[in-house]
Amino acid sequence: MTVMFHSTRGQSPAVDIRAATLAGLAPDGGLYVPVEWPQFTPMTIALMRGESYAQIAFRVLQVFMDGVIPDDILRDIIEKSYGVFDAPDVTSLVDVGNLKILELFHGPTLAFKDIALQFLGHVFEYFLRDATHTTTIIGATSGDTGSAAIAALANRKNIDVFILYPEKGPSDIQRKQMTCVAASNIHAIAIDGTFDDCQAMVKNLFANKNLRAEWNLSTVNSINMLRILAQLVYYFYAASRVDGVASFVVPTGNFGDIFAGYAAMKCGLPVRKLVVASNSNDILTRFFETGAMSPAPVQNTISPSMDIQISSNFERFLFDLCGQNATQLRGLMNDLKDKGSFSVAEEQKVQAQKIFAAGRADDAQTLETIKTTQQNNGYMFDPHTAVGVKVAQNLSANLMHPIICLATAHPAKFPETVHRAINITPPLPSKLAALMQQPERIYQTSTDINALIDFMKDHKK
Repeated sequence: MTVMFHSTRGQSPAVDIRAATLAGLAPDGGLYVPVEWPQFTPMTIALMRGESYAQIAFRVLQVFMDGVIPDDILRDIIEKSYGVFDAPDVTSLVDVGNLKILELFHGPTLAFKDIALQFLGHVFEYFLRDATHTTTIIGATSGDTGSAAIAALANRKNIDVFILYPEKGPSDIQRKQMTCVAASNIHAIAIDGTFDDCQAMVKNLFANKNLRAEWNLSTVNSINMLRILAQLVYYFYAASRVDGVASFVVPTGNFGDIFAGYAAMKCGLPVRKLVVASNSNDILTRFFETGAMSPAPVQNTISPSMDIQISSNFERFLFDLCGQNATQLRGLMNDLKDKGSFSVAEEQKVQAQKIFAAGRADDAQTLETIKTTQQNNGYMFDPHTAVGVKVAQNLSANLMHPIICLATAHPAKFPETVHRAINITPPLPSKLAALMQQPERIYQTSTDINALIDFMKDHKK
């Protein structure tokens, strides 16, 4: 049976995964979620224990792709997507102290985003194989999404890619992974603003119905449901590699990576607790503590991919928290837009706290975690993973083991920060060292949506 997806805003028809993927955002401005989450039985989950990452990926994703992508083609897409990873089985689960670290950074751009975006790139290519038009991909990034999307979509037929990033946000390596790629269909644009400004510009474009239709707009941000589905896989994979029911600690700003863990739970995966790890931009942690979503000014930190105050994917969880009442969801999102904040009812806060815990780590704690882990365990964290590990250490007395911390980026992507912590500069893998020597193409614009539209008109194929 084909899994159908409906909008959190409740004013668009349900569609299959092909339509949801190509649309990115629902026409009513909502995010797509399954009408019903498919269920994996305990027996099916037990079978994963002896399977490879690719086998688990097929088992999980086939349910969502049934009736849309034939099984043999899906297997081929999975093989091509994950054949470019350096780890023997795509990701690695390693012991560091009393924690288990799920290394998700073995892909082409050394970040967890590769796992979803390599898959998404091949799926887009399959969906557009007979297209007579060009699809325009628009995305916002605080660093890793943009580089992973560019690596996945460079030189793809019938696809133009425009990635917006805050000019002062990404590390030098993150920026160069976007600006040193010479493919003619790739355009990385520095915005004089924050990631939240970039994200707002993306949504503004989708709200322009004429441009959306004319340009066949889609997105690679995690508002695209296919991203979330691909990320479900590594929760099933990690759970199959440990004894007992795990807690997962996830450094997150946009709530996409941890929502994938929630989605895995909805599909039947036993999970003890999902833990949100925030840096000083702790809007998500504050929500799970108070039940109020109240953005504050963005603070620049040494974990820049989490310097976010508007967490787009949170709407998907909020939709469930509202009992999938789209009218109530729209009311809360309108309060956020018009009043600058919203609060859920006490019983909704309690319900959320049954599933999620949350914590925060500032820059000083992040640096100290990198330092002490290197000294005690000989293991090197990037600053985002270090935020997650610090939160896991703070909450470990309240969490049942095993505790799995998601390692979201290779430390070599943040050499200045790692050197500041331990006086060692992590070596850049050879596949990136060569790219860093290429000339940059620097595009810049303001947060004025009309300036962005003019740029895109001038640079589209």
